[in-house]
Amino acid sequence: MTTHTDVLIVGAGPTGLALGIDLARRGVDALVVEKADALFPGSRGKGIQPRTLEVFDDLGVIDAILAQGGAYPVGAVWKDGRKVGEHRMFEPSETDPDTPYGAPWMVPQWRTQEILSARLAELGATVAFGREVTGLAQDRDGVTVEFASGGPVRARYVVAADGGRSVVRRTLGIGMTGETVDPNPMLVADVRITGLDRDNVHVFPPHGDTGFLAVFPLAGTEDFQVVAQFPEGTAIDLTLDGIRETVAARTHLAPEAVTELRWASDFRPRAALADRFRAGRVFLAGDAAHVHSPAGGQGLNTSVQDAYNLGWKLGAVLREGAPESLLDTYEEERLPNAADMLGVSTGVHRGEVRRGRATQQLGLGYRNGSLSVDTRTGLPEDALRAGDRAPDRTLDGVRLFDAFRGPHWTLLALDTKPPAAVPAAVPVVAGPAVETYGTGLFLIRPDGYVGWAGSTQDGLARYADRLGLG
Repeated sequence: MTTHTDVLIVGAGPTGLALGIDLARRGVDALVVEKADALFPGSRGKGIQPRTLEVFDDLGVIDAILAQGGAYPVGAVWKDGRKVGEHRMFEPSETDPDTPYGAPWMVPQWRTQEILSARLAELGATVAFGREVTGLAQDRDGVTVEFASGGPVRARYVVAADGGRSVVRRTLGIGMTGETVDPNPMLVADVRITGLDRDNVHVFPPHGDTGFLAVFPLAGTEDFQVVAQFPEGTAIDLTLDGIRETVAARTHLAPEAVTELRWASDFRPRAALADRFRAGRVFLAGDAAHVHSPAGGQGLNTSVQDAYNLGWKLGAVLREGAPESLLDTYEEERLPNAADMLGVSTGVHRGEVRRGRATQQLGLGYRNGSLSVDTRTGLPEDALRAGDRAPDRTLDGVRLFDAFRGPHWTLLALDTKPPAAVPAAVPVVAGPAVETYGTGLFLIRPDGYVGWAGSTQDGLARYADRLGLG
């Protein structure tokens, strides 16, 4: 028996779960499927960047993310069993009126996924586990996906969020262009360790033929994440005994200090970008579209941004009468952004880029995209423009992020008379000029970017009609 849905999301990682949440709150019938029997069990993508925290605020999970995570502690550098220095992973940063979340937040990936999964269930949707894709065929009206077990699913659109080895991407024949960032293999493991405090990230620099080893206390848990580099060609032992041997060889700890192994994996850092993010009615998102070195903390975050960009567009086409051509802007906007972030994460891995403003994703935008229209002239170089992230502020007692929250567009009228006619689905927030914004009219997209900006309403109605907002 064939199951029918509006959107089939393949993969229940952060990308697929975030997209499922965004679609569910828009009233779109979406099904998330996952080939594994449970959510991913490891801590791998543990750094949540400030822009992603803003997305999680909008999606309704920020309280849980903040409650179940923590700030990154300062690194303690060890030598011969003594702390000999400090290492700060990130350039100093602070919150300000524009930016409520000023620094990365540590949450183990498995916990992030639990939080997202709970929010998805709260909205009335669930994940179907044990559903491995074996094939798909698309036509003018939809896509039929076959599975190793269970009946086929017929969807109007499919989103491949099934990871770097995406079966859907390979089935579509979409290539990936990339490079090995570092030939030295890496170990990442979640363990329980005695003899180390939880107030520091513990850094053990390389010596001799061995690579570095770092031990992160995973916020909100009793676990530590061990990250270690090995010489090229090494076959990494992922057993408890193997990890004990690695820790004992590179630190002052005895093997038995590692009391428990909860999850382990090995990989070679690489960077790769899909040649396309769309083939007909199928979209690529997350690691299926781009694979990052973990050094810059960009993989999970760029993936969530993919979901956030695609979610409102699918919702607009399926539920709000927007033209199908709106979906073309997903690849137009996200592919160059993913390429930029691949450069950042590779630069961090090679020591060419500092973790800081460049890795927080607050400066990413879509100024050159076809959805970004700015009718103003003579703007100063630092002016907020169409395509930029819409900053937070308080306007006559109203926090702008509170006004933006939800699956709708928002019109800001700052020291400018609002238009006489505004679509009923677009709330208007009016008030005096606000620093960062200045004066004028600003139509804020559902994903928190300025779509249209002008000193007067000329051109606003035409833009709204183009997006199906009239």
